[in-house]
Amino acid sequence: MPYFDAASAAPLHPVARQALHAALDEGWADPARLYREGRRARLLLDAAREAAAEAVGCRPDELTFTSSGTRAVHSGISGALAGRRRVGRHLVVSAVEHSSVLHSAAAHEDRGGQVTEVPVDRAGAVGTEAYASALREDTALACLQSANHEVGTEQPVAEVAGLCRAAGVPLLMDAAQSLGWGPVPDGWSLLAASAHKWGGPAGVGLLAVRKGVRFAVRGPADERESGRAAGFENIPAIVAAAASLRAVRAEAAAESARLRALVDRIRTRVPGLVPDVEVVGDPVRRLPHLVTFSCLYVDGETLLHELDRAGFSVSSGSSCTSSTLTPSHVLKAMGVLSEGNVRVSLPTGTTDEDVDRFLAALPPVVAAVREKLGAPAAAAPSAASAPSLVVDALGRRCPIPVIELAKVIGEVPVGGTVTVLSDDEAARLDIPAWCAMREQEYVGEEPADRGSAYVVRRLS
Repeated sequence: MPYFDAASAAPLHPVARQALHAALDEGWADPARLYREGRRARLLLDAAREAAAEAVGCRPDELTFTSSGTRAVHSGISGALAGRRRVGRHLVVSAVEHSSVLHSAAAHEDRGGQVTEVPVDRAGAVGTEAYASALREDTALACLQSANHEVGTEQPVAEVAGLCRAAGVPLLMDAAQSLGWGPVPDGWSLLAASAHKWGGPAGVGLLAVRKGVRFAVRGPADERESGRAAGFENIPAIVAAAASLRAVRAEAAAESARLRALVDRIRTRVPGLVPDVEVVGDPVRRLPHLVTFSCLYVDGETLLHELDRAGFSVSSGSSCTSSTLTPSHVLKAMGVLSEGNVRVSLPTGTTDEDVDRFLAALPPVVAAVREKLGAPAAAAPSAASAPSLVVDALGRRCPIPVIELAKVIGEVPVGGTVTVLSDDEAARLDIPAWCAMREQEYVGEEPADRGSAYVVRRLS
């Protein structure tokens, strides 16, 4: 069964499995002890730190192993903010950061700090001018991911890092998605990453803090990992994480070129195979293994279940997935279609045949889901009966409000309007997206007794 969700967790790399088994026998003792078993464990831990630091591009004594990438982000942000509290309490993040960054930002606001979110363009990238304008004299820390977890867009980290350096502001880079795929962008002050994203075992994160960056550990003091990660080190998992990171980076050049060609095939063929699809994210500056597209008139949760039944494991940032009732914050910030969202992220070793089978399975699956939801098969005929119509979709989740809009747009004359009443947050994204795809005019949103009224004018 093809597993196409490597952006969530990559399959365990063979090197990681071998290293993990070996380290279980050799690395179980306390590395802080001076007896033979402790010294052996310390040697394994030191070797893993050196290997990981080489991949990151930092000194071994600048790198800390944490219990997860999320913990690395939380510790990095809180430590940098605490270390620079005399400068100010202002934090800058992009609107499409990983939820771990945004959760840290929300906690900072709850404690009285200030946060500025830098917007992104429709491809999901921040503008350097917008980021520069967000920096202030009291900015203590800036955060920017190397590449987006949901749509794969690479961010201009080096350019933003130069702006931060000129302003005297340290930059924390979330490198979780990109670290296994090639060189680390220059200019960062703090870096966070997660082993299970590159084929290492879950439960290992990396936090690198450059020398000279003011950093104050929050929480109780601990003697391990420079005081930045409390608790006994999981040496077997750390060894496996470092070994697999070295292995995947050695394979990265050849494998990224091969997977990029497969992703290009998906990007170009899906819109021709499935009508009413929007491929999102930057087509050029992107991760080599990831592509995201959204399908009109499709319930994202149902689509993922049906693809699973067809033998394909994919994920979604759609508002209709079971994990959330609101649109993905990434898709929302980009202003793109959120319904029927599918993220395909190919693991190392994916074959041409796997992708071809996916492309063959996708059209009938989408068609079946649309038919089940009663989506219109084609544009409605022009049979104008009223200058305006109101569609009551209150209490119904997307894509139903969009489907009902599509069914009646042909019943108003050119220049007439359809008003959709909806209390689903996703409608705020998906109705304007439908208008752009169908070349109709989105007039705007108006307040209503319940939810909102979305007004669309028929142009053709």
